Amino acid sequence: MKQTRQRPLRILATAAILAVGLHASALAANADTGPGVGPQYDTTHVYVAPQDVDVFAKSFLAAFGGTSTKQVVATVTPTPSETTSQLLQTPVGTVSLFGFKTPVPYPFGNERTGYLVKDLDAAVSAAKAAGADVVVAPFPDPIGRDAVIRWPGGVTMQLYWHTTEPHYQPFETVPDNRVYVSPQQADAFIKSFLTFSGGTIVSDNPHADGIVIGRPKDHFRRIHLRSTFGNIDVFATDGHLPYPYGRELTGYAVQDLPKVLEQAKTSGAHILVEPFNAEGVQSAMVQFPGDYIAEIHNAPH
Repeated sequence: MKQTRQRPLRILATAAILAVGLHASALAANADTGPGVGPQYDTTHVYVAPQDVDVFAKSFLAAFGGTSTKQVVATVTPTPSETTSQLLQTPVGTVSLFGFKTPVPYPFGNERTGYLVKDLDAAVSAAKAAGADVVVAPFPDPIGRDAVIRWPGGVTMQLYWHTTEPHYQPFETVPDNRVYVSPQQADAFIKSFLTFSGGTIVSDNPHADGIVIGRPKDHFRRIHLRSTFGNIDVFATDGHLPYPYGRELTGYAVQDLPKVLEQAKTSGAHILVEPFNAEGVQSAMVQFPGDYIAEIHNAPH
């Protein structure tokens, strides 16, 4: 059976050819031949305490708009466990929300995102060939199959496939998967992920403004990647990061940053870093109930 799915819970990766210099036409062609399905099927995995599930969902949706799927209780790991699970779908990004009622089996909770793939076995094989480590071999879940992979630099993701093919509307703005790696592993991560996803380097700035990572007097290397899976913002740093930088998993692009921040505050979120300007973009760092931290920035016009 050809596998294509999306689900409220897993991480998903890609498969394809090395494409550092892919043109837009080649990238579009890869949408048909590569492992990815589309950014709207990729989710940030958020783990909160069971008592924080409802308050987080309410705050997140109040900030960004959107809806939640019905909350279910399920086993989403290959070993016994129990968690609430639901999908928060907004115009600017999707969250797979988990509130584990049992201890979380290792290594779950370390994966940052779930990427929907067309064929799980083919995607896992392609990820391995591109240099990824399979830390959780493919396993069944209530609505499909999953695996967890780790890229050079320690970036861990979940790949998933659904038995029933999902159909979701494209995002209004595509979020950024914000990845922090060491300078020594940055090129290895980039090469492996682009080989797998068939993606391209949009920009590579060796002297990015350090204010983006809370160090306004410094510079660092920042690389933007794009593939069928969406955007990855790679931060190659020495790890000297003031809180909360490095704790955020996703950057959300919004049309009206002050409005979104006010909606977030009103619904119980805290502004950890007030809006600042860097490289022509205004950004802020926000902590939602349940301690989920997000970067939010104005969408380019």
